[in-house]
Amino acid sequence: MGLILKNVSKTFTGKKAVDNISFELTKPGVFGLLGTNGAGKTTTIRMILGIMKKDCGEITWNGKQVERKNVNFGYLPEERGVYPKIKIYDQLMYFAELKGMGKKEADEAIDKWSKELKVEEYLQMNAEKLSKGNQQKIQFMTAIIHDPELIVLDEPFSGLDPVNTELLKNIIINLVAQGKYIIMSAHQMATIEEFCSDIIILNKGKTVLKGNLKEIKESYPANRVFVDTNENIDEYIKKLDLIVENEKNNEYVIKISDENKAHQLLKDLINANIEVNKFEINKPTLNDIFIEKVGE
Repeated sequence: MGLILKNVSKTFTGKKAVDNISFELTKPGVFGLLGTNGAGKTTTIRMILGIMKKDCGEITWNGKQVERKNVNFGYLPEERGVYPKIKIYDQLMYFAELKGMGKKEADEAIDKWSKELKVEEYLQMNAEKLSKGNQQKIQFMTAIIHDPELIVLDEPFSGLDPVNTELLKNIIINLVAQGKYIIMSAHQMATIEEFCSDIIILNKGKTVLKGNLKEIKESYPANRVFVDTNENIDEYIKKLDLIVENEKNNEYVIKISDENKAHQLLKDLINANIEVNKFEINKPTLNDIFIEKVGE
């Protein structure tokens, strides 16, 4: 069951913001919704959640047409929406009650999530006193406090330091383990690679790539070699006309168009008795694929 989009489109004053897109999320997990600014991601999200009406196509959740009343969703928008002059606890209670939670149930949920997100000390403070990262965690709480089935996270790690990023990542992993369906939109391709098994990339409202991320990457030839040695190997790289993309402390990232040259480089290093700590031939990253598809 889950979420299914078929041939969905949306036009604003003659311009197609979303043009005949289809994808599905039929089992718990994280689905990557990607695209450049203005590609149609936010419009797609708003149609999925029943906030905005589609022009044509079909969007179903568990076999039913999507309407606000039949989708228990949580939404973390890219735009921040905390009220600066109001206490955090009061805001969380307000949003929980909007989602139909009773006061006791909401209070228990606020207590649980404030501890998990390490924001208990801020509950009686006005939002304007919090850092950008802590405001982000509060807004994340408003998206999940009512235990939604479908969660949409738009740039969830924006403004978070590495410690809080790791904290939020672990919570998302736990939500998936609990059977949640999550759509994630982010500009950090490494984050999408970490979480998402399936993706769709939009450009100017159209689908330019979709499917299983592992299968997509496997369809591309290798384009980089990572080499870690105990000495400089520039002469061996130049001999094969390879391009060094990055080098630091005898750790090299080398661009390749022919995998045979990578194997030859390794042979040359071994024949020269150079100690190789690591030699890894890599497929393109999602970032490489994204730029190829929409970089123009």
